Amino acid sequence: MKQLSRQELMSLEQYSEKRNSFRAEVMAHKKNRHLSLGENLTLYFEDRLTIQYQIQEMLRIEKIFEADGIQEELDAYNPLIPEGKNLKATFMIEYPQVEQRKQMLAQLIGVEDKLWLQVEGFDKVYPIADEDLQRDNAEKTSSVHFLRFEFSAEMIAKLKTGASLAAGVDHENYQQHVAEIPQNIRNSLVNDFD
Repeated sequence: MKQLSRQELMSLEQYSEKRNSFRAEVMAHKKNRHLSLGENLTLYFEDRLTIQYQIQEMLRIEKIFEADGIQEELDAYNPLIPEGKNLKATFMIEYPQVEQRKQMLAQLIGVEDKLWLQVEGFDKVYPIADEDLQRDNAEKTSSVHFLRFEFSAEMIAKLKTGASLAAGVDHENYQQHVAEIPQNIRNSLVNDFD
């Protein structure tokens, strides 16, 4: 997937006119791109469409229309678009109660490195997490992380011919295993590969 350019984005006026229909398209698309790992951890897999929506929303909210400001948003979000040999995801730790969330973020330090995806017949693929900046410290992890899962050509070939995809978390304070990612999600993710 190639990165987005300024010319591919809608102006604020165009986006205002098309926002409702574009948003509906993106929300339908996103239904096939999120994976729950238990009740509290979720992977939201990004692609060109989800990132374009995010950029358009940021431009709208911040009322950014100057070339430099638009380029800053592109520079911030383009790295989240898969590059043909990987999957990229926003990883969320979600606990509704503030106190419980605070407690669990302290207990889940390093969890972003313990997630994995596994193509049938291959070893687990662990992510490269938070390449943009450090998101945890000695006291707690962040509730949001950005992950990149790198796949070999052999794994990609197997996925394209129907191999299943599993996922999980192997953290001492949170274990979860999805033996087979649902077909609709798997199929959407396979489209991210060249």
